[in-house]
Amino acid sequence: MITTEVTFDELSALMKQAAGITVDPKELRESAGSPFDVFGLDSLGLLGIVGELENRYGQSLPPDSERCRTPREFLNLINSTLTAGA
Repeated sequence: MITTEVTFDELSALMKQAAGITVDPKELRESAGSPFDVFGLDSLGLLGIVGELENRYGQSLPPDSERCRTPREFLNLINSTLTAGA
């Protein structure tokens, strides 16, 4: 069984790739409870990240994934979904 967990480092890379936003993974981790808009990420950018993760893991994510307000909330939802589907 493969246990997959999306990390803050990976989320940071995805933010750059999908939305063109550069955020230091350390800053993302330290401010994980801050709203995404603090980092300049909007719902469209988050939707791009969701799509990228779905392609990467070959698994659909919950429809409310792009409505997550904070990096922590997003990673908790994504990781619990990936773990359940593993």
